[in-house]
Amino acid sequence: MAVPFISDHPLIKHKVTFLRDENTGSMQFRELIGEITMLLMYEATRDLPMRDVEVKTPITVTKSQVIAGRKLAFVPILRAGLGMVDGALALVPAARVGHIGVYRDPKTHTPVEYYSKLPSDISERDVFVLDPMLATGGSAIDAINKIKEKHPRSIKFMCVIAAPDGMKAMTEAHPDVPVYCAALDQKLNENCYIVPGLGDAGDRIFGTK
Repeated sequence: MAVPFISDHPLIKHKVTFLRDENTGSMQFRELIGEITMLLMYEATRDLPMRDVEVKTPITVTKSQVIAGRKLAFVPILRAGLGMVDGALALVPAARVGHIGVYRDPKTHTPVEYYSKLPSDISERDVFVLDPMLATGGSAIDAINKIKEKHPRSIKFMCVIAAPDGMKAMTEAHPDVPVYCAALDQKLNENCYIVPGLGDAGDRIFGTK
C-alpha cells in the first residue's frame, strides 16, 4: 500500500491558512490553489526517470539530465479540480489534460458520474488525478476506477485538503495509487463536509453559491 504524502512544508501550510479564511476572495483563492498544486506537483514528480544528454554551455560541453521521455496526463475531477490544472501545467506544460465529471448526490452523498473525456493515448501516460477536496473519497475512487479501465502507466491522486474518512477509503480502494495532500483535517460533519476544511472548493474557486 502506498503511504500518503502529507506535506509539512512551511510555504504550503502558510498558503492553506489563507485558503481556509472565509474572507479570502475568489481571485486569491484560485491563485493559492494553483500555487499549492505546483508545490505538491514538485513532490509528486520526484520519481520521474532521467537520462543523460550532452549540452554545450557558454563555457564548455557537459553532461546533464532530462526527463526520460515519460508522458504525463492531468485529469481534474469537475468542477473544483479545474482550479488545480493551471498550477500543474505550469510545471509540466506538455502534459495532456482529460476531464471527469462527478457530483455528490446531496441526499446519499454518493458520487454520480456525468462526463468523461480522457486522452486517447492515456495507456502510454502517467496520470495525475486532481481534486482539491478528499472528503468521503467517493468521487476520487469512482474517477480512478474509470481511469484504470484505460490501463495507464501509473496513477497518482493529488488533493489540497483530506478528511481521515476519505483518506482511509481511498487507500483501501486503491492501495496502488499514491496520494499527495497539503493537509489532513479532523473529520467530516453530518453533511460530509471536511472540518475545519475550507467550505465548498468549487464555489470558492468560481465565485458561485
